[in-house]
Amino acid sequence: MSAVLSLVFLTVIGFSLDIAIRNRIHDHLFMETQRVATDWISSMGSGGVPEPPATHKDLVQLVDSRNRVITASRAARGLAPLTTPFPTGPDPLQYRIGCPDEGRCVVLTAVRVLPMQSRMFWDGEPHAVYAGRTEPGLLASRRLELFIGIGVLLLTAGWTWASWRVAGRTLRPVREIRERVTEISVRDLTLRVPQPSGRDEIAELARASNHLLEHLDTSVRQQKHFASMVSHELRSPLAGLRTQLEEALLYREETDPYETIRTAVRTTERCQAIIDEMLTVARVRTAATGEPELVSLGALAREEAAARTDGVPVHVEVEDEVTVLGNRVQLCGVLTNLLVNAQRHACSRVDVTVGRAGGEAVVTVQDDGDGIAPEDRERVFEPFVRLKEGRRRDPKGTGLGLALCRVTADTHHGTLRVEDSPRGARFVLRLPLPAGVSPVGAGQALSR
Repeated sequence: MSAVLSLVFLTVIGFSLDIAIRNRIHDHLFMETQRVATDWISSMGSGGVPEPPATHKDLVQLVDSRNRVITASRAARGLAPLTTPFPTGPDPLQYRIGCPDEGRCVVLTAVRVLPMQSRMFWDGEPHAVYAGRTEPGLLASRRLELFIGIGVLLLTAGWTWASWRVAGRTLRPVREIRERVTEISVRDLTLRVPQPSGRDEIAELARASNHLLEHLDTSVRQQKHFASMVSHELRSPLAGLRTQLEEALLYREETDPYETIRTAVRTTERCQAIIDEMLTVARVRTAATGEPELVSLGALAREEAAARTDGVPVHVEVEDEVTVLGNRVQLCGVLTNLLVNAQRHACSRVDVTVGRAGGEAVVTVQDDGDGIAPEDRERVFEPFVRLKEGRRRDPKGTGLGLALCRVTADTHHGTLRVEDSPRGARFVLRLPLPAGVSPVGAGQALSR
């Protein structure tokens, strides 16, 4: 289809070019023949009518009113009048193209002799001068059309070949992307599509595809990890529960049914707590975030600290009122878990500091307990990881609180880490500050 359209388009251009060349050549010949005719008429004077120009390429004739040849140049002798009829009308100068039955066409200018000269030489009878030249062989033999036609075909072929090459080069990345996509499966999402350089649509498509594959890979790995952790954590209590129930059935006389039921209830409560917290982690990690709201971290820290009436006291220091965009309920859960963890390990007090640093909101929760060893500072954020001291202080814990805090910080494009401190554990939550929101404006927004 592209080749047909190219042929039609170039044919129209070639036709226009042929007409333009012909008109240009004819205009040039008209100007030359007009010059020859007017020069000869100008030379007619009191000395009589001079001989016609003796050039070999100019056809010059003097004709009377009945269009009979009176005299002619050497190249035009013996020829019939170059054109008919005799030029009449108000315009003494006319351009004509005459094509005899045999031979080339003649491009000529017909100029009537001035009336004064006609009275001087022919008793007032009108006479005219025909000055012409034969068309060049390029026009007469149709070679111009042949050359233009060949050029149109060559240009069409060249354009088609170039379009094919360009299309092939343009679609090659698409073919490579398609071939790579067919190799990707749910079992192996580590493959990525080839990403061409540049900023065109295909490159942007490849980047978006790789971004999507990265998210899919992360989601699948999280699901597998979630399933393995749940099965691992539930296997032990469920196995113990089954053993207790089987013993109660086998040794009914030696087993206290009420104690068995109480033990089964505690086991099911632990399983339910594990499932609930894992679902909370999965929901925070994968659920679509709603419209974020302005949250004052200073006010949130004061509220959570005031609610912690049990355990060691919590002291809050707000160095700078900072406001972030996020989910208030999830951020409240982060502070709650951090405070519960800090009170569990603290000896006499927990300090909470709210401020800003480097364009980020910073919330620090510091206890004065034994602290966390450097090699365990990342492990504590893994689901179901509980250090020895944590298991001693809270035997019923699930080990998911800090994991949920890390996931919530990630979904808010922030970080949560354990940093160095002189004593105890120092948890630092960093969240990005919203652009263009001042502390005063944020406080006013929250007050409304």
